[in-house]
Amino acid sequence: MEIEFYSLVMYCIPALLTGLIAYLFFKEYTNNENKRRHYMLHKSLQKEVLPVKLQAYERLALVLERMAPNNLLIRIKPISQRKEDYEQLLIQNIEQEFEHNLAQQIYLSDECWNIILAAKNTTIQFIRNCDISNEMTNADKFRELVLTKSMDTPAPSNAALAYLKNEVSNLLTY
Repeated sequence: MEIEFYSLVMYCIPALLTGLIAYLFFKEYTNNENKRRHYMLHKSLQKEVLPVKLQAYERLALVLERMAPNNLLIRIKPISQRKEDYEQLLIQNIEQEFEHNLAQQIYLSDECWNIILAAKNTTIQFIRNCDISNEMTNADKFRELVLTKSMDTPAPSNAALAYLKNEVSNLLTY
C-alpha cells in the first residue's frame, strides 16, 4: 500500500510540473497577445489622431501669430479716436481669437497649454500697460506707442510659439 501511494505521488509530480509549466507558458502567451493587440490598436488610432493633433497645433500657432502686438495692430484699425475704445477692441480681439480655439487644448500637453495661456495674458497685460500714465487719449498715438514698445521687446507669443514648435517636433519624432 505504501509503495502504491509512493508510485502514485511519483506519477503526479511530473504531471503537476508539466501542468504548471503549460499554465505559465499560456499565461505569458495571452499577456503578449493582449499587449500586441493593444499596440496595434494604439498604432491604428495614432494614424487617425495625428492629423487632428497637427491641425490643433497649426491653429494655435496661428492664434499666437495673430495675437502678437505687431500683427494685431496691423490687422485691427481703431474704430474711434478714443484710446480706451481701441485698447478694448484689441483685448476683445485677442480674447475672441483665443476662445474660438479653446477646444484645441485637448490635443496639447498641460504645460504647452499653460504657456499659451500665459502668452495671451501677458499680451493683454502688455497692451494695458502701454500707457499707464493715461496721458494719451488719441487711439492713433496709442497705436504708435504700442507698436514702438513691441519693437523693443519680443512678443510673449514668440516664446509660446517656440515651445509649440518644439512639442510638434517631439510628437513627430516618436
